[in-house]
Amino acid sequence: MLTALAIRDVVLIEALDLEFGAGLGTLTGETGAGKSILLDALGLALGMRADSGLVRNGAAQAMVSASFDLPADHPAFALIAENGFDAEPGEALVIRRVVKADGGSRAFINDQPASAATLRELGAMLVEIHGQHDDRGLINARGHRALLDSFGRLNVAGVAAAHRAWRVAEDALDIARTDLENAARDREWLDHAVEELTRFGPEPGEEAILAAERSDMQKGAKLTDDLEAVSAHLDGSDGGLSALRQAARRLDRIAPEHPLLGEALAALDRAVIEASEAEDKLAAAAEAMRFDPARLEAAETRLFDLRALARKHRVDPDALAALRDELAGRLDRIEAGDAGLAQLEAAARAARKSYADAAAALSAARAAAAARLDAAVAAELAPLKLDAARFRTMVEVLPESGWSASGRDRVEFEISTNPGAPFAPLIKIASGGELSRFILALKVALAEEGAATTMIFDEIDRGVGGAVASAIGERLQRLSSGAQLLVVTHSPQVAARGQHHWLIAKSHDGLVTRTGVRALDSDERREEIARMLSGAEVTAEARAQALRLLEAA
Repeated sequence: MLTALAIRDVVLIEALDLEFGAGLGTLTGETGAGKSILLDALGLALGMRADSGLVRNGAAQAMVSASFDLPADHPAFALIAENGFDAEPGEALVIRRVVKADGGSRAFINDQPASAATLRELGAMLVEIHGQHDDRGLINARGHRALLDSFGRLNVAGVAAAHRAWRVAEDALDIARTDLENAARDREWLDHAVEELTRFGPEPGEEAILAAERSDMQKGAKLTDDLEAVSAHLDGSDGGLSALRQAARRLDRIAPEHPLLGEALAALDRAVIEASEAEDKLAAAAEAMRFDPARLEAAETRLFDLRALARKHRVDPDALAALRDELAGRLDRIEAGDAGLAQLEAAARAARKSYADAAAALSAARAAAAARLDAAVAAELAPLKLDAARFRTMVEVLPESGWSASGRDRVEFEISTNPGAPFAPLIKIASGGELSRFILALKVALAEEGAATTMIFDEIDRGVGGAVASAIGERLQRLSSGAQLLVVTHSPQVAARGQHHWLIAKSHDGLVTRTGVRALDSDERREEIARMLSGAEVTAEARAQALRLLEAA
């Protein structure tokens, strides 16, 4: 609920600090005392449009601060957290607005800078203001469906779950159809590509092997003469290796005659071993680089074809084998696609039917709840001097394009203010007092529905009195048992119902005119209600009647 309101330099209000309590609070005062200024100031704090005309003459800026005490589970805390503000559930929430005389404005949530849009969204959760120019709260048709669901205690969670399941099934079907269509368009190309790659048979690492083989044969063609010459020097009966072996055999016979001969023999043996190894390496190299024109041509052809195929498919040569497997897999999926698509289509149809059945049941429940709500509102109209008016809750089934997680219905509250007049949205009512009484009737019928725990009614009793004013006061009092109500009123019957009473008055010191607000005690309340009953001159009869009204309330 709203616990405190601080106003500085707003029009005729120089400085004002008010504290509020639970239940029904009434604000009264003579015409022109400045009641609208108080509501404008509160509206400013709640995010309504900032106007430099609100700044008191001669002041640099106007400031309004509103404090709220909210339960820990109030939806305002979720909105605050989503927007990155610090606010602990259960602690006081303070919103503040500053408007400069030059037109600039700033907004704060718990002393943290905020946008006016965020403040306005938060304000709508905290306070409902019902008056002549109100376009929020119950007036806004976007909230009517949720209000009807709450009134009827309707469970929309099952419909929301069915809608999610339907959307998931439809999304899966759309993806499968797109994949299948894309694959089908490529079918001819896939057949050719898979056949070509399979026939060629590329292997990972094949390019490097072919390139090395080609390079070796090209080098071998250049080095043939040199290799044969080196081999001739080593091989044969007159070659160097043969000479080394003969020398080693000869030395072996005489080596025991002297230690140095033994060392020489060991060196010769090593030389024979190294020369033999060199001979083997030369033979292997000659074989590896053996120039074979037919073999070279085959290696080059395979290598060039491999690279050309890789360029054609825009992959590395080593990736051709994997590409072949991937394309073959796509062909397999096309073959199996029709069966898989049929399964997804069946699943989507089943999910749609489940949602449609759940939404149809919800539509029927809404229609029944609408009838009950219409009857409840109708019962409130006559006592509020709206006996010629009719109220109905329109539940319209939308086309499939409008189906959502909330069901398939559009809900809107409509009224007809005169016999024979067509039904129209609530916002079309011209009279501020008439609109406020309709809102009151709806509020009473809806009881505790709606997020805002503070409601403000501006001159709900405009143009009525006597029994109608008493009926308004009785309903406001009843409604205040579950919420905080502040009512700006000209009716003594309404004022007497309040648990708290504030008097708005204008004063003038010869130079400056000011508007002030003060809480009234029991004696002052009786005097103010007597003034409202009798006018300028308060009579004993008026005081007696005021006392009777207070005692009856």
